[in-house]
Amino acid sequence: MKGIMKWIKWLVASSVALSVLSVPPALAAEDESPNFTPRTYGAISVDTNLLAASQLYKYDSGLSFEYPDAVRGIFVTAHSAGGERFNTLVDLVDSTDLNAMVIDVKEDLGHLTYIPKSDSNLAKLDIGQPFIKDPRKVLEVLEEKEIYPIARVVVFKDSVLAKKRPDLSFVAGDSVWKNGRGESFVNPFLKEVWDYNVQIAIEAAKLGFKEIQFDYVRFPEGFENKADTLEYSMGEYEESKLDPVQRRVEAVTNFVAYAREQLKPYDVEVSVDIFGYSATLPEAPGIGQNFSKISENVDVISSMIYPSHWTSYFGIAKPDLEPYKLVSEYAKVENKKLGELKNPPTSRPWLQDFTASYLGSGNYMKYGKAEVEAQIKALNDNGIEEYLLWNAGNTYSKGVDYTP
Repeated sequence: MKGIMKWIKWLVASSVALSVLSVPPALAAEDESPNFTPRTYGAISVDTNLLAASQLYKYDSGLSFEYPDAVRGIFVTAHSAGGERFNTLVDLVDSTDLNAMVIDVKEDLGHLTYIPKSDSNLAKLDIGQPFIKDPRKVLEVLEEKEIYPIARVVVFKDSVLAKKRPDLSFVAGDSVWKNGRGESFVNPFLKEVWDYNVQIAIEAAKLGFKEIQFDYVRFPEGFENKADTLEYSMGEYEESKLDPVQRRVEAVTNFVAYAREQLKPYDVEVSVDIFGYSATLPEAPGIGQNFSKISENVDVISSMIYPSHWTSYFGIAKPDLEPYKLVSEYAKVENKKLGELKNPPTSRPWLQDFTASYLGSGNYMKYGKAEVEAQIKALNDNGIEEYLLWNAGNTYSKGVDYTP
């Protein structure tokens, strides 16, 4: 027996077993044969027996990162991480009380942001782009500077996969459906889509990222208005007796729980980005986001609470003009919601470090040091010490005091 376990451990350590997508013991239990039992998810063949055994061990990427006292991070695009701006952003974090970076690994269109090695399962997906030429080198720099690395994986907004596999997307007439911005989504009801994204998350963990942050974990906005006109499969949810809203909630929540289970052997935190307004409702009916149910299945919940994204909430007529009040009022609602959970996750909201001029004259103001600090203070005054800053171009305000 010791010999068998030693052999399995060697396989795990050498990443042979972990170079394929893992599945939970519950699935492995369905296979009665003690021999090699392949199970196929999409184009990926999985040995469920071996992978069930691998759950006993933790993968070692060879890099060492400690979870900070409280994560205070910035968003970093793949172009920034792979270009000259990277050193500037490292200097910003290294010279302030910031301590983390959220780096795009699978970006908004659906591309992998680096070219995987030929022996990686991701190479077979043919979605890599050379935005980050050497992700391992990037992570080694972060290790040296003690900057906590978070991999952003955009899940169900995926124009690349939708175009390649319309059967995994939503079809309108003779073509894949696109929203007003020309973006397509893939189908949260389908297990193959789940496994596709979990595989990418696993590879990010093996590279050395210490946290996987799933974004766009939802159906398209306004899906309740088009659900009956689009063509798509409901997969295993076809026979569900739940109403359409709860069926979508179940699919999104189950994905999060499934992804977290698959990532356990890799010793990473799992976080999810979620619309801020989801915390103010029983659930967001169209997109399938239930704040409490998702929160029960993650280590970190990151609500996107940019003041510019609210309209007359909390009695605030023009939220972008009152960053402290908006964030403070939101924090009170979220604290109450998380306080109702048995094992609440860490709260780490996304804050605004950009100017929303698109709101029009009189509805926005220029955001800089004072406005960023006001949001941080609002969180801190409500007992929330972690946060992330969003600026799509990675041009962050100068002179900000980032202390919680």
